[in-house]
Amino acid sequence: MQNLVVLIKGAGEMASAVAHRLYRCGFQIIMTELEKPSMVRRKVSFGNCIFEGSWQVEGVESKRVRNLKEIQEALAKRKIPVVTDEKCEISQILNPDIIIDAILAKKNTGTDIKGAQVVIGLGPGFEAGKDVHAVIETMRGHDLGRVILKGAAQKNTGIPGPIQGITDDRVLRAPRAGVAKNILDIGSIVKQGDIVGSVAGLPVFAKIDGVLRGLIHDGLIATEGQKIGDIDPRGQIDYCNTISDKGRTISGGVLEAILFLLNDANT
Repeated sequence: MQNLVVLIKGAGEMASAVAHRLYRCGFQIIMTELEKPSMVRRKVSFGNCIFEGSWQVEGVESKRVRNLKEIQEALAKRKIPVVTDEKCEISQILNPDIIIDAILAKKNTGTDIKGAQVVIGLGPGFEAGKDVHAVIETMRGHDLGRVILKGAAQKNTGIPGPIQGITDDRVLRAPRAGVAKNILDIGSIVKQGDIVGSVAGLPVFAKIDGVLRGLIHDGLIATEGQKIGDIDPRGQIDYCNTISDKGRTISGGVLEAILFLLNDANT
């Protein structure tokens, strides 16, 4: 596995869950991200190194890099390099063995099945056998994490997965477009009606009691209706710092797909 290079597009929560599992299995991991990523669950996102310089998720460290030399240096130190590269142009230089599109954009933003020996897409927007070799189901429910070798994942419903039966009310959204300002931090205990922050001067209120599990980085520009935070009604602060059940399930599906496709290519 140490000879196999995996390029992961995106470095948010689910991409990081995948990166963490594959790193522990011995793969060489390289990730790409936007210059100003708006991931909500920043404490479990390797992409938070874009803001912090370096970041750890469950004992694995990522490092922001800017060129091929810095990528190689980070890999040599067993760190996960994260490069700002919106169009994933670095893939033309790296020639990775495996490409995983984990942007979760609900559409294909340019991933090509010919880009690597194994190409995998997470969630809707990809067709296995056409855009990618395999699709991983990301919809919560019976099929979460399933490896799809022909066809597509379930369509996005626009409704967040339930936690203790709560769906939309656990998600914080921008009331209008503008600069997001945080009043509270990830891990804060909130009550219904508490002000978590503001967007363009308008307050953002908690709709439920719980723990503020995720929040976009202070000072980013949000669009109206954009998800900018997440409240976990279970009230467990340590969940803010650990990979979720959904992330672990999806990452398991990715590992299964990689091993299946590599084995299938060698038989």
